[in-house]
Amino acid sequence: MSIPARTTEVIGILGGMGPAATADFYAKLVSITPGASDQDHLRTVIWSDPTIPDRTEALLGKGPDPTPWLLDGGRVLREAGATVIAIPCNTAHAFVPRIADHVGLPIVHMIGEVARYLTSLSPRIHTVGLLATAGTVRAGLYQEWLGRSGIHLVLPDNASQDHEVMTAIRKVKAGTRDDTTTALLTRAARRLTARGAQAVIAGCTEIPLGLSADAVDVPLVDPALILARALVSRAGADRTAR
Repeated sequence: MSIPARTTEVIGILGGMGPAATADFYAKLVSITPGASDQDHLRTVIWSDPTIPDRTEALLGKGPDPTPWLLDGGRVLREAGATVIAIPCNTAHAFVPRIADHVGLPIVHMIGEVARYLTSLSPRIHTVGLLATAGTVRAGLYQEWLGRSGIHLVLPDNASQDHEVMTAIRKVKAGTRDDTTTALLTRAARRLTARGAQAVIAGCTEIPLGLSADAVDVPLVDPALILARALVSRAGADRTAR
């Protein structure tokens, strides 16, 4: 099945958080879109603004609120013709309630899509580990969404969060994707599986750039890939509605 160009959907990617993760997300969107030619792919507008203040620093009370930048990005995408917004940054979803009623476009909620995906699995998964920024953990984003579905979330302890997860995320953002980065994330993931995690969420879009699925002995859930699938499905539904 392909998605003809006549679909009315235009994907707006609110990115730059960080740039490599934005590029990776678009590559995933392209890779899972069914079709055999250019014309089978989705029209997409990308606003990659790396000047958006650090979301984790804001949530920890150490930096400026990124909401004005996110609102501006939403405006840019809307004026460029986007009909829906995707934000390939987990931590930025802490600010979605502040912008959702003001951007004038629907936002496909990445964390909500992950919760929907996990509840659809068979056999059912009851315990999931999370590798994410300290901001995402502090905001309780996955705790809230998975808790609604009765899924227990296992988080790294403080030492692992600070010295393994955050160190690796910063390395990826700095362009370093080496064996050390992979080792840090692998150790953090295995600590979660040792505590009963049946799957591990790569809850920062930099993590899949530094941790491969085969490094973890349980399924590694990639929220960016799940978000891309949701957008493709939405565009297909849009086409069907016509």
